[in-house]
Amino acid sequence: MVDHAEAARLHALLMDLIRAAGLLQSDESHAVSLSQAFALHELDSDVPLSQRDLAERLHLEKSSVSRLAAEMERKGFLVRERDPDDQRQYRLRLTDHGRAHHAAMRRDFHQRYEAWVAGMTAAERAALLKGLPALIRVMRDRRD
Repeated sequence: MVDHAEAARLHALLMDLIRAAGLLQSDESHAVSLSQAFALHELDSDVPLSQRDLAERLHLEKSSVSRLAAEMERKGFLVRERDPDDQRQYRLRLTDHGRAHHAAMRRDFHQRYEAWVAGMTAAERAALLKGLPALIRVMRDRRD
């Protein structure tokens, strides 16, 4: 049975989390959108991804990823190269500038997370580390 009050409280907390983390506003210090930040993270490997693979990882439409990649290419974060095995597809690879930008973002966010965690008690950290994976699991299981 669903506890509607608990569901409403969780909704309010998640909304507050998004606001408190500043996810509703663009990060002027890094000049990237939230989607671009996640794309930088996914692409920061030695193996280029196809636009289709990136779309699947980000849970975005292929057309959205095409626009996202074009904007990131314009900013110098990545290059789009034709897939040698399938000329209809593009492979996305971070440039040195893109890797450096991602490294700076990762460092800044990690420092922010450490500061947040430092302000919590051990019991609060343990509860968060137990509850968040359960919430993520359920969200993934119920994705349409």
